[in-house]
Amino acid sequence: MKVAVVGASGYTGLELLRVLLRHPEFEIAAVTSERRAGQPIGEAFPSLRGLLDLELESANPASLAERVELAFTALPHAASAPVVRDVRAAGVRVVDLSADFRLHDLETSETWYGAHKAPELVGTAAYGLPELHRERIRGASLVAVPGCYPTSVLLPLAPFLREGVVETSPVLVDSKSGVSGAGRKLEDAYLFAELDSNCKAYKVGRAHRHVPEIEQEASLAAGTGVRISFVPHLLPTIRGIVTTIFLRTRAPLSATAAHALLTRAYADERFVRVLPPGETPALASVRGSNFCDVAAFPDEEGGGLILLSALDNLVKGAGGQAVQCANLMVGLPETSGLLEAPLVP
Repeated sequence: MKVAVVGASGYTGLELLRVLLRHPEFEIAAVTSERRAGQPIGEAFPSLRGLLDLELESANPASLAERVELAFTALPHAASAPVVRDVRAAGVRVVDLSADFRLHDLETSETWYGAHKAPELVGTAAYGLPELHRERIRGASLVAVPGCYPTSVLLPLAPFLREGVVETSPVLVDSKSGVSGAGRKLEDAYLFAELDSNCKAYKVGRAHRHVPEIEQEASLAAGTGVRISFVPHLLPTIRGIVTTIFLRTRAPLSATAAHALLTRAYADERFVRVLPPGETPALASVRGSNFCDVAAFPDEEGGGLILLSALDNLVKGAGGQAVQCANLMVGLPETSGLLEAPLVP
């Protein structure tokens, strides 16, 4: 099946290309970049030299529709919506990695991201977290891939919300991300001299735009409203997210029961690894892979529960998850192109 990567020059787009190059069924037929249009991709990105013989082009939905059956749109928020609208209108299935179609409610979306450029499509996309929404993704024509932070929160949290064993407010979340999560841009905060040997919180509490996305999906899992207090941090590393979630349990919960609950939830999931009791997730164990490692640590006497996760923000948090969704959309094995071991060391 011929596919396009629209917005191939960002970190997410490049990661998509890396994953797609080893996919047994998807053939990359078009790659776009407005800023680098006309440049051979191997010249623009030497890591792809000799692997992909295509020229970056400007995104033209009509032209793409003549050449591909599915498009991955890895454009910035707001820029993605009109391209997705036009590509979908031309009959091409779309996996969108922006936030433009993740939120189901137009008012909420515009509160956090500004005026929407394709409001008629808001609420029509399947939310692209296969472990929670596999059947809706299967056969969908438009999938909105979750943000990297929401993926790291929802995978450990959702099973406990579904079972009703934890309080739904407040849910306290501490996440730490590598700098690639901010995208490819030149700002003081992302300079090496600012990042090296440093770690700081930003957009604390309810200021981060991933909060409504997490609350939307967590509330669906719980069957009632969930309120998140979120503290993201920037780590002096390139890839990866580690997340810690603090909850109150509704009744005493043993370590054995918490581990069993997670194990049941993900027994048939290839990309969520429930760690052995007592083991904690680590970035080095997931880097470069589509795996998310999760663990649970109850405080039986205090009535608390700590959930942990680790994933690669560019793979399970973006490009890998997008390919996982695309596999479901077109009826391929969900693991196609994705069973690569993490990069160690």
